[in-house]
Amino acid sequence: MDEQVRHLNWNLKPWSELTADELYRFSVLRIAVFVVEQNCPYQEFDLKDQASEHLWAEDASGKVIAYLRIVAPGTSYREPSIGRVATALEVRQNRLGLMLMARAMTAIENRYGPTAVRISAQSYLTAFYQKFGFQSTGLTYLEDGIPHTEMCYTP
Repeated sequence: MDEQVRHLNWNLKPWSELTADELYRFSVLRIAVFVVEQNCPYQEFDLKDQASEHLWAEDASGKVIAYLRIVAPGTSYREPSIGRVATALEVRQNRLGLMLMARAMTAIENRYGPTAVRISAQSYLTAFYQKFGFQSTGLTYLEDGIPHTEMCYTP
């Protein structure tokens, strides 16, 4: 783990508490990863952000280097969900994604108690999510031209 990842400022806020600056800074990362890096023009803001809690990590300079959203039950699925999981290119392979997901799973349990969590995972990342107990439901599909697998965690 490099020095940049050791000294992070972690944030978890519902939509109603976000500042314009926070929204802007984590949106920069989301667009860099999901639109530019993956060369996938799609509607990045999908109206689920308002029903979500936003979890992100900033480095010492304030740059957002990891982000995800915890989507409220009844928005994407009956269960709570995790989406838009992203880490900045320069910090990948530093276990930051594992740290991010561990914090998300803890936040979900703290908010909702022991509960199932359903996600739409990019298919090449299923092994990553299996580390947190997610299992494929068997449903696979293309979303914005990218293969996805529905996965569920059951406590």
